[in-house]
Amino acid sequence: MSANPKSPPKIKRYSGPAGGWGSAKSVAAILRREHKALAGAGVLSQQNKPEGFMCVSCAWAKPAKTHPLEFCENGAKATAWEVTSRRADRPFFANHSLKDLEKWRDHDLEEQGRLTHPMRWDPTTDRYVPVSWQAAFDEIGRELRSLKPQEVDFYTSGRASLETSYMYQLFARMYGSNNLPDSSNMCHESSSVALPESIGASVGTAVLSDFENTDCIFYIGQNVGTSSPRLLHDLQDAVDRGVRIVTFNMLRERGLERFVNPQKPSQMLTGSETLISSQYYQVRNGGDIAALFGICKALIEADDALKATGHSRVAGNDGRPADPSNAAMVAFAASMASADKKHVLDHDFIKDHTAGFETFAAAARQHAWPELERISGLTREQMVQAAEIYANSNAVLMVYGMGLTQHLMGVQTVHMVVNLALLRGNIGKPGANICAVRGHSNVQGQRTVGITEKPGLAPLDKLSELYGFEPPRWTGRSTVETCKAIMNGEARAFVSLGGNFLKAVPETGAMEVAWRKLRLTVHIATKLNRSHVIHGEIAYLLPCLGRIEIDQQATGPQAVSMESSIAHFHGSRGKVKPASDELLSEPAIVAGIAKATLVEGKVPWDEWVGNYDRIREAIEATYPETFKDFNKRMFQPGGFPRPLPARERKWATSNGKANFITPERLFPELPTAARSDVLHLATLRSNDQFNTTIYGYGDRFRGVEGTRKVVFMNAGDIAALNLENGTSVDLTTAVDEATVRKVTALRVVEYDIPRGSCAAYYPETNPLFPLDHHDAKSKTPSYKLLPVVVTRSAEKPCD
Repeated sequence: MSANPKSPPKIKRYSGPAGGWGSAKSVAAILRREHKALAGAGVLSQQNKPEGFMCVSCAWAKPAKTHPLEFCENGAKATAWEVTSRRADRPFFANHSLKDLEKWRDHDLEEQGRLTHPMRWDPTTDRYVPVSWQAAFDEIGRELRSLKPQEVDFYTSGRASLETSYMYQLFARMYGSNNLPDSSNMCHESSSVALPESIGASVGTAVLSDFENTDCIFYIGQNVGTSSPRLLHDLQDAVDRGVRIVTFNMLRERGLERFVNPQKPSQMLTGSETLISSQYYQVRNGGDIAALFGICKALIEADDALKATGHSRVAGNDGRPADPSNAAMVAFAASMASADKKHVLDHDFIKDHTAGFETFAAAARQHAWPELERISGLTREQMVQAAEIYANSNAVLMVYGMGLTQHLMGVQTVHMVVNLALLRGNIGKPGANICAVRGHSNVQGQRTVGITEKPGLAPLDKLSELYGFEPPRWTGRSTVETCKAIMNGEARAFVSLGGNFLKAVPETGAMEVAWRKLRLTVHIATKLNRSHVIHGEIAYLLPCLGRIEIDQQATGPQAVSMESSIAHFHGSRGKVKPASDELLSEPAIVAGIAKATLVEGKVPWDEWVGNYDRIREAIEATYPETFKDFNKRMFQPGGFPRPLPARERKWATSNGKANFITPERLFPELPTAARSDVLHLATLRSNDQFNTTIYGYGDRFRGVEGTRKVVFMNAGDIAALNLENGTSVDLTTAVDEATVRKVTALRVVEYDIPRGSCAAYYPETNPLFPLDHHDAKSKTPSYKLLPVVVTRSAEKPCD
């Protein structure tokens, strides 16, 4: 096994800021470890530049005006991880059986380096052995032709380019399958369901200039320091302009507190810090709907109070005075009156652009403050304070992430974010929009070009017209449904375009057992991971070029494109020599499998592989409004925007209005609601990982070094359970208790987290999550809310 990268486990509070010298040292360390100390630094200078490559990590945008170094700590780690000099080559696989590799940790599998040649699993030796590309394509094609299209799932992670994603979904549909699960099913599907219902757009409406024009940011359930650190530049610039950032997050996260910009010598030399959040509200796990309802209630009742005093001449509210027992509420209403405000809400906007306000306002008035406080974990004064800040801001930007979407009520929580925005018209004007921060670098773009299991979201008639086939019209499987199909034997083959599916999904243990019963598993990948060493009866590992590598095809070096979190499309050019001469590009591999599988069709696969301009022309022909002049604009500085009518206050909803949608309840119905021994678990990423990729066993910001087997708990809960800081504990799932789901030997870490809540790392705690524990509409796994029982372990802490 590779050398152990971990130091002995150490838990010590980190006092430094996000960024700063801690970030610089971390980047230097991984460049040295991946043997890229000098070459890596040169590559990084081209990261996220207009003519350079788009980061392979998060989905934040490439700005038109770039910084000298347009990368963050995690982006640098992702680049070093990909351009590493390490190789998982023929000798490596000759020396290791898959049974042996199953015992390795995820970090150690990926740390072997880049895959170098196509391989097929040999059952006689239990090893991956080299195979020619054509032999691989031919057998994969034969196997796929022998199966029913409903038995095959085509999974996509978030890294594949727009070009590859378009080809992949077209191949799947020509084959006859709509089973196109993707990583969006596991992260922002709640946004993709909620936003169209609320505002008629499947993505956020914000653009980068909104950060320059806003005068207040509500930042909800997204850890910028770990998940999208480049966004800290925009937050810092906003703070420097006097913008107030109001944060709602369960844990105290360093990136949302303090930041030293590594690109500002004055800060690096003096240690001068930017305080990011002006207010920081720690919402209890699952309490976001209640917290947002509290803010909305305060706004609506202050508006009522203004009318009751005769100060407001606005019709449409019930004119009730503010509750005199709520001093903060009375002060809020009085402050608005003294400022000669005629109203708190934007009634003109509500009247002209929205539907459902009266029903929503009535629900907000009816919720009692004690109930809102109990569920949210915030005081009434805190919610009123947030409302007053909101009411005194002209343009408020709503930023949120997976802390809201990966919940049992994720869709309804996103509805609440929109409801709050609609109360004061904070959508569709400069500085006031919805910013749904996506995770992986092109997870949003894949949907834009057809990666979806929902036939109603794909331009099937246009595909039929362009390529002369009849696309399947049945609803395919989402990620959770694919897992169920694998477990019950309905799925027979799994083709994966990137990712580490087995580690990313719930029910990890049961899934690994079922995975071995698949007839065929095919993985297009750059590095080895757990999903590759657990395999089907026939298994192929097909290594591809990475985005950072030069992609030389028949007409010369090629470029690819992707979509950022703010719905702009960006070009990307590879800059380094490929890891192996035997690698093929993702488009070439998809085309090779397609040609070997499909009996007929009029897709010019070879022409597309030879010149990616032709693929983009096909994308433009399929989506003419979205991708107008695609090839001409793909390297436009700052990217070119995806048309979104909601940005112009045009609502592509069924009623032509932006909709207030009232959540059914404040908190999900759980069988454990009355149990005092249950904590609500949320999974987290460390600052030394991205999704399932583990760069190292440290989490600098949370003070954890040398281990990932920890559970963060409130001091009061630790005492109540008769535990101590450092105690070894087991976590057991407290829903669906007919099946025992347990993760053992986690080290208790006292942390600033609300009572009743706890947190542990993803994907280590994925085995605790039942497949059915997801949002009812989006089917997004509730990785941010799971009732668990914490008990003293018979085992020592496992590192």
